[in-house]
Amino acid sequence: MFILFCVTETLLLSCPISINLIFFLFLWLLGRKGIMADPQNGTHTAQDNTDAGPFVSSHHVNVKGGMIKDQPSKFAHHFSYKMDYPEMGLCIIFNNKNFHPSTRMGMRNGTDLDASRLYSTFKSLGYKVDVYNDQKCADIYGRLKKVSEDDHSNRSSFVCALLSHGEDGKLYGVDDCLPIKNLTSLFRGDRCKTLVGKPKLFFIQACRGTDLDPGVETDSGGESSEETYRIPVEADFLYAYSTVPGYYSWRNTVNGSWFIQSLCEMLKLHGKSLELVQILTCVNHMVALEFESCSNHIEFHAKKQIPCVVSMLTKSLRFP
Repeated sequence: MFILFCVTETLLLSCPISINLIFFLFLWLLGRKGIMADPQNGTHTAQDNTDAGPFVSSHHVNVKGGMIKDQPSKFAHHFSYKMDYPEMGLCIIFNNKNFHPSTRMGMRNGTDLDASRLYSTFKSLGYKVDVYNDQKCADIYGRLKKVSEDDHSNRSSFVCALLSHGEDGKLYGVDDCLPIKNLTSLFRGDRCKTLVGKPKLFFIQACRGTDLDPGVETDSGGESSEETYRIPVEADFLYAYSTVPGYYSWRNTVNGSWFIQSLCEMLKLHGKSLELVQILTCVNHMVALEFESCSNHIEFHAKKQIPCVVSMLTKSLRFP
């Protein structure tokens, strides 16, 4: 390469401009052919690092496919969940209204209407719906564990609705509270094999804290394939919470909760026409704009609420 550079410099100093231009063209063509390319042919050996924080060591991990390839994704034609299995799947509703005195939790008036609406809504979407009222923590866990061990091979998806009191990350049975993660993790890909790659939907109507939202004024207006893939065990979950972390969730004692009212209304209107995340965005809009608390206690009066959707879905979901 050094000799070629010296020859090039000598020629440039001694030749007319027209010859120089021809020579530059020649060098450009050599580069296109790879003759003047990097000794390693332009390739790079790289490692993928974990983005660990300062208190956790950052490990070097060699990951196959770590480099992005300049070609169409082989997943492009599988962007929608297959929803035409022989069965839509199970919808399990836990409806807790009456709590043991030891929990110091009040009666959840209006929740029966929520459960009834959810039953009718998911029944109309083709699900087999089961409702369980006033369940202890062990009952909730035990029933979901049994469902997670079922064979879901002929089912498109799984739905669970949890209606109860709660705290951030926890849900109350009628006797005590338990981490929501203990329930949802039963359906992880490494524990519930026949739901791998299928949507698992959790709708959670419960408080997530004791903060109140006063609001603010505004003036702004699949085909089958023989290929197999490895996917994360936490993939294909969607959690639709009635409120954001740290906040109260509102329920009308006569009409039911704002979130479940809105969810069922939007599924009724758009369940066959919009994709699920679009529907849940409509739910957020309805709860945020059409509801405001009415209470005799001034500190709880005229408060607002916004639901929270946490999606690990890997495809779009449209109900057939």
